[in-house]
Amino acid sequence: MHANNRRLTGALLIGLASLLLLPWYSLEAGFFDGGWLFNLWRDPANAPALWQVSSHPWLAIALTLFALCAACGLLPSGARSRLMLLFSALGVIFLVIEGHAIGYSGWSWLWLENRFGALEQGQPAMGAGALLLMTTFLLLFSFALAERGVLKGDAFVVASLVLLTALVSIFVLYPVLSMFVVSVQDVDGSFKPDGLISNIQDPSIWSLACLKGGTCGTAWRTLWLALMTASGSTLLGLAFALAATRTPLPCKKALRMLTILPIITPPFVIGLALILLFGRSGVVTEYLAALFGIEPGRWLYGLTGIWIAQVLSFTPIAFLVLIGVVEGVSPSLEEASQTLRANRWRTFSRISLPLMAPGLANAFLISFIESMADFGNPMVLGGSHGVLSTEIFFSVVGAQNDPSRAAVLAMILLSFTLAAFVLQRWWLGGKNFATVTGKGDGGKHGQLPRLLRYGVYGMVIPWGLFTLVIYGMIVVGGFVQSWGLNDALTVEHYVRAFRVSSSDGHLLWTGVAWNSFWTTLEIALIAAPLTAIVGLLTAWLIVRQKFAGRQTFEFLLMLSFAIPGTVIGVSYVMAYNLPPLEITGTALILIACFVFRNMPVGVRGGIAAMSQLDKSLDEASLTLGANSFRTLRKVVLPLLKPAISAALVYAFVRAITSISAVIFLVSAQYNMATSYIVGLVENGEYGVAIAYSTVLIVVMLLIIGVFQWLVGERKLRRVARPVDIAVPSTSTSLTQERTV
Repeated sequence: MHANNRRLTGALLIGLASLLLLPWYSLEAGFFDGGWLFNLWRDPANAPALWQVSSHPWLAIALTLFALCAACGLLPSGARSRLMLLFSALGVIFLVIEGHAIGYSGWSWLWLENRFGALEQGQPAMGAGALLLMTTFLLLFSFALAERGVLKGDAFVVASLVLLTALVSIFVLYPVLSMFVVSVQDVDGSFKPDGLISNIQDPSIWSLACLKGGTCGTAWRTLWLALMTASGSTLLGLAFALAATRTPLPCKKALRMLTILPIITPPFVIGLALILLFGRSGVVTEYLAALFGIEPGRWLYGLTGIWIAQVLSFTPIAFLVLIGVVEGVSPSLEEASQTLRANRWRTFSRISLPLMAPGLANAFLISFIESMADFGNPMVLGGSHGVLSTEIFFSVVGAQNDPSRAAVLAMILLSFTLAAFVLQRWWLGGKNFATVTGKGDGGKHGQLPRLLRYGVYGMVIPWGLFTLVIYGMIVVGGFVQSWGLNDALTVEHYVRAFRVSSSDGHLLWTGVAWNSFWTTLEIALIAAPLTAIVGLLTAWLIVRQKFAGRQTFEFLLMLSFAIPGTVIGVSYVMAYNLPPLEITGTALILIACFVFRNMPVGVRGGIAAMSQLDKSLDEASLTLGANSFRTLRKVVLPLLKPAISAALVYAFVRAITSISAVIFLVSAQYNMATSYIVGLVENGEYGVAIAYSTVLIVVMLLIIGVFQWLVGERKLRRVARPVDIAVPSTSTSLTQERTV
C-alpha cells in the first residue's frame, strides 16, 4: 500500500507540473528553444493550463477530472481504484476529443458549430503541458488497474503495457487512419469521396496495356518490380548463405563482409554507381561504343535499372535473414537421410530446403516490402517509368498538389504489402519447422550436390565481383571532376562538402554538407537508443508476461514493419500537419518515424534472445524481493547484450540511410543526409553526392564499432562455491553455481 501511495503521489505531482509549469499549447519556436521559461506566466501564447482556462473554458473539464483523480487518493483502496479508473479514462478521452474537435479557427467540424454555435477563439496544437497531462492520466489509469490486481498487481508491467499501446496507437494506427480520412476529404475538410473514386478508377494506375505491348499502370508495374526484386534477392541471398555454410569456397569472411556492405550504404548510391558504369557517359557504355560502335542507349533508365539496383541493395538483407536458418538445419537429419540411401540432391531438396521455408518466406517478404517502399533507386533510375513511391512523392510535393491522390496511391501500396504480410503468416501458420532440440548434435553439414554447388558459385562469384566493381565506382566517383566530361582527379567534391575554415581563432563549418550531416547524426543518435529501449521492453512484455490480447498486441507492433516507408511518410504528414499534434517539420516527427518504423526488428531480436533465457532467472530475482523493473534492469538486460547491440546498430544505420519516409518529413531546419543527397543528384552534382555518401559510410562504421564497444559482450562463466542453494547473480554476467 505504501508503494501504491508513493506511485500515486509521483503521478499527481507530474500532472500538477503539467498544469502549472509547462506551456499548454505548442510553441512556434519549439519547446527546446527554452525562451518560454522567461515569460511562462506573462505571455498568453506560452501560458500553462491554469492561465489558458480564462480564454479556453473547455480546459476546465480537464482540470476538474485531474482534481477528481487527486481526491480519489483520499479514499479507501477499493473505491479509489474504481473511481480513478473512471476519471483517468475520461481524462484521456476528453483530451483526445477536444484536441480533434477544436482547431485554430474554432470547431473543426461543421456539425459541431451548428449544434453549439461558433467559438470566439480556437486553439493551437497540444504542447508539452497537454501531452504530459495525457501521460499522467495514462499512468493513473495503469496504477488503478494494478491496484485491482491486473497482471498480478505489477504496476511497472501494467504501465509499460498501457504506455506502449498508447504510443503504437498514436504513431502507427492513427497516421494510417488519418490517411484514409484524407482520401475522402475536400480541401476544406468536408466529406467528399469524389477524389477517392476518380483516383481509384484512374487508368494510369490500373492499366493492363502491357499485355498488348503497351505500358502497364503504376500499380501493376510496382507489383511486378517488387515480385521480381524479392525473387532475385531471395535467390541470391540463399546462394550466398549456402556458399558460406555448405561449400569449401575460400575467403568466406570477406564474402560475408561484402554482403553486409550495401546495408550501410545510402540506397540511391548504388543507382548512382550504375549510372557511372552503364549510363550514357558510363565507363562500360563508352568502352562498348569505342570497341564495337554500339550507340549509347537509355536501357538503364527504367524497370531494368531499378531491378538491378534493388537486387544489389536488398540481397544483403535476405542473406542476413537466411544465414541463421541455413545454419540451423540439423546435420543429423541430413545424415539420417543419406543413411537411408538418399543422394545429396534428394537430401537437399526433400529435407534441407523445406526446413528453410520460414527463412525463405521472411526474406521474400522483407525484400518485397523494401522494394515497394524504395524511393531512392526509382528516383535516380526510373526515368519515365514511375512506381507508386515516386508517384506519391510527386502528388504531395509536385505541381499536382493532390493529397487525395497521394492518399489513394499510399492505400494501394499498403494493400499490396499487407496482403503479402498476411499471406506469409497464413502459409507459415500451424507448421512446425523445428530442427534444434535439447539433445546434442555434433554432426557437420554435408556438402551441396556438385551441380548445385557449381550453380551457387556461378551466382555468388560474378555477383560478388560485380558488387566490388560497384563500390569501386563509388569510391572513384568522388574523386573525378565530372564523370564522362572531365575525368581529371580532384578532391574538390570533398572540400566543397566538408570544408572547414577558421576566423578569429574559431572553426567555421563552411562546407555545404555540414548542416545536414550534424542534423542526421544528432537525430540518429537519439532515435537509436529509443528504438532499442522500446523494442526490448516490448519483447520482454511479450515473452515474460501473460495478458489478454498478447497476440493482437504483437501483431500490431509487427504491422508497422509491413507498412512501407513511403506510406509512413505520407500518413505522418497528413496526421501531424494540424492539431491536436502538430509536429510536421520538427525533429520530433523524424525521431518518432525512425523509432516506430524500426522497432519491429528490435522486438523480433529481443524475443529470439529472451526465449533462450530461463524464466527461473526472473523468478529467483522476484523471490528475493526485487521488483520487475529491477529484475529487468539487473538480470535480464545484462544477458541481452547481443540483442541490444544488434538493435542499436540496425536502428542507427536505418536512421542514417532511410529515404522513403524521410523525403516527406524533412524541413529546411531539419534536413537529413539522404534527402540532401537526393537534391544533389537532382541538380547533377554526382561528385559531391558520392563524396558525402562515402563519408557517411565511414562514419557509420566508426559509430557501429563504438556501439559494440559500449554495450560489450555477454560473458557466461561457471563459478564453484560451497553453497547449498544456487542463486543467480544480478551482476552483468550470468553466474552458474553448483554445490561442491
